[in-house]
Amino acid sequence: MTATGTVAQVSTLATHTALSAWTITDNFLIVIILLVALFIFAKYIGRGAFFALLISFYAAYAPYVIFPYTSFLPTTPASTSILAHAGLYAALVIIFFIILRRVIASDFLYIGNVELIILSFLGAGFLIALASHVFLISSVYQFTPAISALFSPDKYFFWWFSAPAVGFLFLAR
Repeated sequence: MTATGTVAQVSTLATHTALSAWTITDNFLIVIILLVALFIFAKYIGRGAFFALLISFYAAYAPYVIFPYTSFLPTTPASTSILAHAGLYAALVIIFFIILRRVIASDFLYIGNVELIILSFLGAGFLIALASHVFLISSVYQFTPAISALFSPDKYFFWWFSAPAVGFLFLAR
């Protein structure tokens, strides 16, 4: 085997590995961004606030579903409709976060860094499933096939919706 052949094989292996890593990163970029955002929030604001935020996602969902004035929200164009519905949900999340943050003390909760990464991933999955099933974001933004396979099927919505709560049950001490 010549030195040139070995260098070519190493070059091919490195190129293939780099492209595979980039493809995985590109496919799951939205999950990675949300995971990092939730992780940074928990690290700098606190684990109690992180717990309050994830619980406020659940608490805001019920009033959002039964909100009596959704007929007044714009329906066209699709991007305006999604932003209006997401804005209503975000406002409800903020209200419930403020309420829950006053109630939840961070002293009773211990979440390690590994558990925090797992819970951040589950929270990111919750938000993507919510965007896919409740806000119907597919009319404006097309997820990659890998993300669609994980979050778009209706039977997966329940599992992604309940994942952060189950994660807290087993990972928080």
